[in-house]
Amino acid sequence: MIDIGWTSREVTRDDETVAVVLRRDFGSPVDDVWDALTDPERLKRWFLPVSGDLRPGGVFATEGGAGGTILTCEKPLLKVTYGDETSIVTVTLTGKDDATTLELTHSVPVAMAQSGAGALWVGPGWDEAFLALELFLTGKEARGQVTPEYGQATVAAWAAAIEASGTATAEEIETARQMALQQYAS
Repeated sequence: MIDIGWTSREVTRDDETVAVVLRRDFGSPVDDVWDALTDPERLKRWFLPVSGDLRPGGVFATEGGAGGTILTCEKPLLKVTYGDETSIVTVTLTGKDDATTLELTHSVPVAMAQSGAGALWVGPGWDEAFLALELFLTGKEARGQVTPEYGQATVAAWAAAIEASGTATAEEIETARQMALQQYAS
């Protein structure tokens, strides 16, 4: 079982948006992490193949996944729409020595997420991406690491983060948790 405790998870909500925030320290310099996030040849080795106009203002697509528009792509900030023009993913890198803190915020309108429980629709998927990036940066194989047990653990961690945020009722969390288990732990 892979330890999922290395990622910080937070759920926020205001009058307009619900957001998941993940933070993770990687033992690689900012330039290496940035390149892994923005070089299509490296990106496909840990995330998904990406095609399109890969510059600010350009439209991209991920193979078998969502696409969007690149809003900002200037180290250390990457900001894109993802899956919908109101679904915004922001990645910020902060370096210290030969390590990098990656913070990812994925925000959607309250109407889309319905409550903080909507974090269970995307949070475990971003956990999987963080794991794959960690393994890629350290030269390890990512295949077989995302097991049903890993999915169960990330869903539980996100349910706890939602509960701690006070952004959803217990019933909303349980309904979303059951859906997330079907998606991420089967």
